[in-house]
Amino acid sequence: MIEDWKKLIENMNGGVKSLRQEAPGVMKSFSDMARSAHAGEALDPATKELIALAISVATRCQPCIAYHAEGAAKAGATREQISETLGMAIYMGAGPSVMYAAKAFEAFEQVSQ
Repeated sequence: MIEDWKKLIENMNGGVKSLRQEAPGVMKSFSDMARSAHAGEALDPATKELIALAISVATRCQPCIAYHAEGAAKAGATREQISETLGMAIYMGAGPSVMYAAKAFEAFEQVSQ
């Protein structure tokens, strides 16, 4: 196991909660932006989470990988969809993305159980 992704989410939730208390305006704006990004009907929720997961891999953001792997699982993404999404992330991000794609796949496996 590379990382305990469920534990990472738990640990990050505390830090994010602290940020909400210390920077409420910024965090409210971020939350509003997240709601807006998830709104709309042209893309289904799973597709939006798959896009976010690919960007998480490309930007090498471990907590982002954890949250969006979980979001993809909750939205009903399949292993096949995750695999194709990570394939595109690898294609766009080359070698370093291979390493983060491995982390993202493990995160999806853990949080979807």
